[in-house]
Amino acid sequence: MLVPMAGIFEDTADLNELAEALRSGDAGERRVAILDLADSGLPEAIPLLASALSDDDAGIRLQAATALGSFDGVEAADALTRALTDTDPGVAQAAAESLAELKDPASADVILPFVEHPSAFVKEAALRALKELRRPEALKPALGALRDDDPRVRVHAVGVIGFLKLEESVPALRSAASDSDATVRRAAINALAFSQAPASADVIARALNDPEWPVREVAAESLGRSPGGAAAKDALVARLEDEFWQVRLKAIRSLAALKIRSSALAIAPSLKHSQPNLRKEAAAALGELRASEAKAFLEEAADDIDADVRKNVRWALGRLD
Repeated sequence: MLVPMAGIFEDTADLNELAEALRSGDAGERRVAILDLADSGLPEAIPLLASALSDDDAGIRLQAATALGSFDGVEAADALTRALTDTDPGVAQAAAESLAELKDPASADVILPFVEHPSAFVKEAALRALKELRRPEALKPALGALRDDDPRVRVHAVGVIGFLKLEESVPALRSAASDSDATVRRAAINALAFSQAPASADVIARALNDPEWPVREVAAESLGRSPGGAAAKDALVARLEDEFWQVRLKAIRSLAALKIRSSALAIAPSLKHSQPNLRKEAAAALGELRASEAKAFLEEAADDIDADVRKNVRWALGRLD
């Protein structure tokens, strides 16, 4: 029985021993070999782990795909992209998870062709991995993926485009903000926050009226990061009456971040809301704005039943002095 080597590799004989163990008829030995190869951190372990992706045992293949997530580079990317089409869903998912851990930009060269794979799952995994690599070459295939029938693919396409933060991609993101799928719209609105164009802030502001509250929530949040967010102050104030407290909270946070002092008295009533997170955010915002006109509201909230709210109220009142 092979004994785990605890990550200690003195020479290539150790790797040779593990290579031999991967060919053992004992699945337990093969599993131990994969663990030791993962612990080694040696580049020479990658082809051995890649070979284990062809094992007859799906559990071994899954373990190998997971282990490859500890490595980086083109060779690991090549093995993992091939594993995306494994007949076992668990193995394919493990490969997708490991692929998303890659940080070497050169890996993108191997991954890019898979954006046009017939399988939606494979396309989704490829785009998810490309997002982290931030290669400009990924922009064109990501823009094409925005037309995919599967909303999960479109969401990850938006992720790639958003991470690149290229102004040339803004028109595509604005279009995606009107996608039929709320998750895609949400991702596009979030991605648009980097844009310097006033038209982008207008698109985000319109999303404050989206029928789905998670889209309104991210729109309220994104305006606080948008260079043109202050122009939407009235729309943000209107969201302080949203039926979902999560949307109200993000609107309050953005109004404070944008230094919209005139919103203070509109924010103040949230100190009486039943949701403590919203009351806490309102107190923090009023302190950030140094809103002396809301002092009476803050003093009334000084005895709030929630300790975190009381703490923020004390801080806010201190900012008014």
